[in-house]
Amino acid sequence: MSVVCFGELLIDFVALESGVTVGEASGFQKAPGGAPANVAVAVSRLGHPSAFLGQVGDDPFGHYLAGVLQADHIDISGLKFSTEARTPLAFVSLGPGGERSFVFYRHPSADMLMRPEDVALNVIDQHKIFHFGSITLINEPCRSATLIAAQHARSRNKLISYDPNLRLALWPDAEIAREGMLTGLNYAHIVKISDEELEFMSPGSDVNALWRPEMQIIVVTHGPGGATVHTRKESIQVPGYSVTPVDTTGAGDGFVAGMLVGILENWDHYLTDMKKILCFANAVGALATTQRGAIPALPTRAAADAFAVCPE
Repeated sequence: MSVVCFGELLIDFVALESGVTVGEASGFQKAPGGAPANVAVAVSRLGHPSAFLGQVGDDPFGHYLAGVLQADHIDISGLKFSTEARTPLAFVSLGPGGERSFVFYRHPSADMLMRPEDVALNVIDQHKIFHFGSITLINEPCRSATLIAAQHARSRNKLISYDPNLRLALWPDAEIAREGMLTGLNYAHIVKISDEELEFMSPGSDVNALWRPEMQIIVVTHGPGGATVHTRKESIQVPGYSVTPVDTTGAGDGFVAGMLVGILENWDHYLTDMKKILCFANAVGALATTQRGAIPALPTRAAADAFAVCPE
C-alpha cells in the first residue's frame, strides 16, 4: 500500500465568476475538496493506492463525498459519518489570477467532532506514508484524534508528511494558529510549506527555525516559481511550470501528492532524488490550477507524465 491521509473532507462552492466576493457571486460550482482528501485523490490518480481517514456528516453532502472518494478507488473504511453535526462547507471566491478567499460553514462541522476512538488505526498500519494537515489541530476533540493518529504512525515507523495549511479565519487568533501549526512539526519527517505559511510560522521566513530532530526534508513552495527543497545538507530550487491559472484551490495538495508518489517510486534513495521528484510535483500542482475546484482539477498520471519535463 502507499499513502493514508487524515483530516477534513468538505464541499467547496466555487464562485462562477472571478474577481467578485462570495456575496457578489451570481452562483457557485459544487466541488469536493478538503486538503488531505485532495492528496488522497491525487495519489490515486497518479497510480498508487490511498486511503482517507476522517469524518463527515450523515447527510446528503457527506454521502456524496464518500461516493466521490470511492469513484477514485480510495479506501474509505476509516471514514466516519456523524449524526451530531453536518458536513463542512466552504464558499470560495477567486481573484483574477485564481487566488482564493474562503467563507467557511462549520459551527461545528462533523470533522471537528472526530474523537480519538474514531480513528481507524488499523488503516494506518497498511500504508507506508501517513499524511496530515493542520486544520484538524484547531479544535478538540479532533485535535486529539489527529495527534493520536500521528503518534500511532510514528510508533509503526511510517514516513510522516505534514502540510501546515494556513486558514487564519478558522483559528481563534493568529498566535494560537501559529502555535497549533508548529505543533504538527514535532511528528513530521517531511514538511511542505508555502512562502506565506513560512513567513507566518517563522519570523524572517527562517527555514532553519522549523527543523525538528526527526525531520528529513522541508519543501517550500513558491506558487508559479516552483519549490525549494531543504535537506540537512543542502537547499535546491526547482523551477515551476507556466500555465494560465483558473483556480489555485488544491494546487498545493496536488504538489504534495506528486512529491509523495515520487518518494514512493524512489523509496530507497528518495533523499538524493528530490530534484527529479519536485519537478514532477511542480507539474502536478500546476495542472491542478487549470480548472475550477480542487478534486475535479487533479490530474491523471497520463496527464502529469505528458506535461512534466523532468530529468531521468
